[in-house]
Amino acid sequence: MACEIKVAEVGVDIMLPVSTVLTCPKNCHCTERNGHKTVQCTSRDLEKIPANIPEDTVSLLLASNRITRIPSQAFKGLRRLQELDISNNAIEVVEEGAFHGISEGLRALDLSNNLLRGVPRETFARLHAKISLAGNPWHCECALQEVLRELQLDPDTVNQVNCQTAVRDEYAGKPVIQVLDSGVNFCSFQRKTTDVAMFITMFGWFTMVIAYVVYYVRQNREDARRHLEYLKALPNSPRDSKDLGTISTVL
Repeated sequence: MACEIKVAEVGVDIMLPVSTVLTCPKNCHCTERNGHKTVQCTSRDLEKIPANIPEDTVSLLLASNRITRIPSQAFKGLRRLQELDISNNAIEVVEEGAFHGISEGLRALDLSNNLLRGVPRETFARLHAKISLAGNPWHCECALQEVLRELQLDPDTVNQVNCQTAVRDEYAGKPVIQVLDSGVNFCSFQRKTTDVAMFITMFGWFTMVIAYVVYYVRQNREDARRHLEYLKALPNSPRDSKDLGTISTVL
């Protein structure tokens, strides 16, 4: 039996289903046409993903707000969601598992014009949507290359996915796809950097060991010299003096 809420108006009790009252998030506008529910939250000055989004939402429009992060399981329960527009926000972080629960049914995802520099590799796992990532300040390196390799990028905006910075300055300002298509492999740069760092670390440890050995030898020679001087200062027989002279020659 559907739950109902009474609304008193001009002395008349009106019975409304709870679903009618609570179907739309605060500050958003919801419409439904031919079974296609759209939740319109564009330009509402939102700072985070709204709560209470209807589970039968097909299109969720969150563009032009002030959202800074997409937390894990932000769209949990929205299994009918096909279109998600979060463009023109200030998103810096997309947590791993952010699209958990909607990855299978989502058809279009717009993350363009945000502040993304990189995302965890598992963020878009099992996502089959066409994705727009244009207009973000991407840092081009191995992790981003591995992420992009598994995505279906929007062909209309793919050349606007640019490297704002890169592991090598010569690639900054260029479209990521153009750089990768030229045969560049960001992961090879990372391996070379790792090898150099490992060599420097090993050389540092080797230097420390050598320094310790030298110090140890010098310290023991100094102790032996002091001990010899002590023995020379003691009263001794001629035979003892001869032995001490032999030790002194060795040292």
